[in-house]
Parts: sequence; structure tokens; C-alpha cells
Amino acid sequence: MVRILLVDDERDILSSIKKGLTANGFEVDTYDSPQQALEEFKPHRYDLAILDFKMPSMTGFELYRELKKRQPDIRVNFLTAFDMDFDAIESVLLDLDVKCFIQKPTTIAKLVEQIRRETAG
Repeated sequence: MVRILLVDDERDILSSIKKGLTANGFEVDTYDSPQQALEEFKPHRYDLAILDFKMPSMTGFELYRELKKRQPDIRVNFLTAFDMDFDAIESVLLDLDVKCFIQKPTTIAKLVEQIRRETAG
């Protein structure tokens, strides 16, 4: 079973995504606080982390960097409600080993497809 760490400061988003992913056979731990997610993070527990890009207390990039210190091989996807110029930030993404930004709102079907691509193998 694929285990997912999901961090987003919007509880309604956490709830709906967790419900949809759980219904599709994933095990999902959710946090609305990046600090709490870090405090409770256990290396090699998760197959994938899905992080909100913009949170008030800590950005998704900051959380990403902290998770990478604890587990260098963790896979991370970002959720974002913002339009992004991916060409402009491509070098940053490559440097951070980020393969996917998921645009909010998204559907559970699209999210499941992305997670399966990301965790296949």
C-alpha cells in the first residue's frame, strides 16, 4: 500500500483529498501544520509527500528542504492554487528534484493518476 504525507493549511482540502485517496487504496496522513508534520515525520514511512506550495507559517519549499534533510530520497509533489511559469522556475525545480506541481483545484482522478506515476516501480 502506498503511504502519503499530505500537508495543506486548508482543512477542507485535506479532508476531501484524504477521503478520495483513501477510497482509491492509499494510506494518507494529513497535517494542516507544516511544523507538526516535521515534528511527527519518520524517515522511510512515506512513499510520497504532497505539500501545499503556499502556507502561512512555512512554505512548501521550506518544508521540502527540511524533509529532504531527514530523508534525502523522499519524493515530493507540490499543490498550488497559483498559476506558475514553470519555464522560469525550471532550474529551481531541477535543483530541488521536484517533478510535479499539481494545480488546485484538481480532481481525485488526476491526483490518483499522478501518484501512481510517481510511485510506480
